[in-house]
Amino acid sequence: MDLDTDKLDDAALAILSLTLHDSNRVWKGIDWSISDRLHAKGLIHDPVGKAKSLALTEAGLARAEATLAELFMKPHSNDPQRSDP
Repeated sequence: MDLDTDKLDDAALAILSLTLHDSNRVWKGIDWSISDRLHAKGLIHDPVGKAKSLALTEAGLARAEATLAELFMKPHSNDPQRSDP
């Protein structure tokens, strides 16, 4: 999969900005309310605990893969489903 890393970087920066505090600082991890919503949707296992990582469910893995391709895959000129900007 050929990903548009510029779009990924922008998305990561936007998500980090949701934890903005002290004028320009952000938390390294994802906002807790986001992980709570992902858990409520059945996309990750219970995020509560000391672990610094999250475990995706099978549904979460499938959704992540599909969303990654839909939002961040680079268009190819020979792909009739995609058009160049």
